[in-house]
Amino acid sequence: MKNKKPTLRKLSPTFGSSIIVKQHIESVDRSGAYWHFHPELELIYINKGQGKTHIGNHLSYFNNSQLILIGSNLPHNGFTDRLTANGSETTVQFKADFLGNDFISIPEMTNVVALFDRAKKGIRFKMETKAVIGPKIDKLLSYEGLERVIKFLEILNHLALTDDYSLLNADGFAFEAEAQDSAKIAVVFKYVNKNFQKHITLDEIANEVSMTIPAFCRYFKKATGKTFTQLVNEYRVVHATKLLNESQMSIADICFECGFNNFSHFNKQFNEITGKSASNYRKEIKMIIQ
Repeated sequence: MKNKKPTLRKLSPTFGSSIIVKQHIESVDRSGAYWHFHPELELIYINKGQGKTHIGNHLSYFNNSQLILIGSNLPHNGFTDRLTANGSETTVQFKADFLGNDFISIPEMTNVVALFDRAKKGIRFKMETKAVIGPKIDKLLSYEGLERVIKFLEILNHLALTDDYSLLNADGFAFEAEAQDSAKIAVVFKYVNKNFQKHITLDEIANEVSMTIPAFCRYFKKATGKTFTQLVNEYRVVHATKLLNESQMSIADICFECGFNNFSHFNKQFNEITGKSASNYRKEIKMIIQ
């Protein structure tokens, strides 16, 4: 049941290419199913499937196709889970300046730059855009070299001009950190992932990154926009949504399994982070699956 370790993920395009395009068909790929982040933006098209969407502090469940753009350094989970079947997932990963700083600064790229800025909140595109752009994303693998780049620019241009989308409001979670800082945040993620089911003191987490408690608290709040306690509570709630989805455990048992030692505190945190009670969350998931 436990998530894999979250970390800074380093991505490398194939030789001679400035963007990474990957496709998983039918069989579920679990390699991305852990909390991670990277400086590259990520455009994901799932043509059919079910699964959890966890981007920043946004949590939801989907039971249809998905077209999502995730901003730079915005932590997210892999999208497919064991319920996904008979569909494909195509992912395009790219840096905002994949064509160089000069190119992204030209006036013709203004709308695309604004798109990249919106992506810091996470963008979910709606039905009309999915119908037009989804197949174009799937076809990217059939192109090579400059032709692939041109086709991808056409996709970005369409996404930059449409208003057929909703923001996931996951802002406040993207890391405006240098690589060295990102590595330090990754250490914190890994430690929380391994230990969230028990009480984690500020003393032990500050020690993991060789900082004093006051220095760690200032650093972490600046890097993530959250306190360390908020991060741990979000981690526990995300694990709770997984157990509510995939187990028959009672909500009270889930509360303690996730590291909360007080049921009313669990309910309060779950409500604040997901916008609904744990019992309503479970009811909605059952309705979706049925």
